[in-house]
Amino acid sequence: MAEKEVAEPKTAVGAGRVLVAVYAIFALAATSRAGVQIATKFHEAPLAYLLSAFSAVVYVLATVALARSGRVWWRVALVACTVEFLGVLTVGTLSVFDQAAFPQATVWSVYGRGYLFIPLVLPVIGLLWLRRTARR
Repeated sequence: MAEKEVAEPKTAVGAGRVLVAVYAIFALAATSRAGVQIATKFHEAPLAYLLSAFSAVVYVLATVALARSGRVWWRVALVACTVEFLGVLTVGTLSVFDQAAFPQATVWSVYGRGYLFIPLVLPVIGLLWLRRTARR
């Protein structure tokens, strides 16, 4: 009796391609922003600029993981989107209630207000997409 093959999850198909493209844009934007901030005015708000760099790493990781196929990459994407969502909620809340700690904005400040709140919505869409592609 032949064993049934389990299909590897594929996240970069159909609407997943758009999701990967949006993540790639955010990866580029966050990396550029963090690079400029750290290189030119790190002394003004080191915490905020390090958080921008951290968000850039998360966006790059999510982009790569969502663009790849397979169970391992699916799990990496799940972790990246979860960390992103928790980061947006944490930094967003802290930046609202402790503005002195964030004298300069990060990508995730005030839940991504400077980016039209896309950083708040994007990981939710990513997590929903991962749920949909978990077992095809």
